[in-house]
Amino acid sequence: VAHLLAFPIMYTNLLQGLEATDTQLLEMADVFQIRPLARVRSIYLSQVLPYFEAAASLALGFCWKAGIAAEVIAIPSRSIGEELYHAKVFLDTSSLFAWTIVIICMSVLVEKGFSYLIKRLVKRIEERP
Repeated sequence: VAHLLAFPIMYTNLLQGLEATDTQLLEMADVFQIRPLARVRSIYLSQVLPYFEAAASLALGFCWKAGIAAEVIAIPSRSIGEELYHAKVFLDTSSLFAWTIVIICMSVLVEKGFSYLIKRLVKRIEERP
């Protein structure tokens, strides 16, 4: 289900990145007869990567929230969603806040870790000759 949530975000951002490609770079590639594969790698990829980073971060955040919301609705045993649900039902405010803090911390850690990996991947792609 998470991929259904992430796909439109990734698609629209990447499409916007492709549409924002500098036309002068494309004209230069035509003048110098740059091969299609080299054109994709040297022009399109560098133009789309910032949009990809933003889309990946946004999609990850939405997927994380959707996963927790699904757990609260479905209440699988031994899950964060179950703990949140029980804290809400039994008016256990301290547990509710504690689980909320856990969710926020895990979300930040996962997003920062994923962002770090994406930045390393982007750097590796841009450094290739």
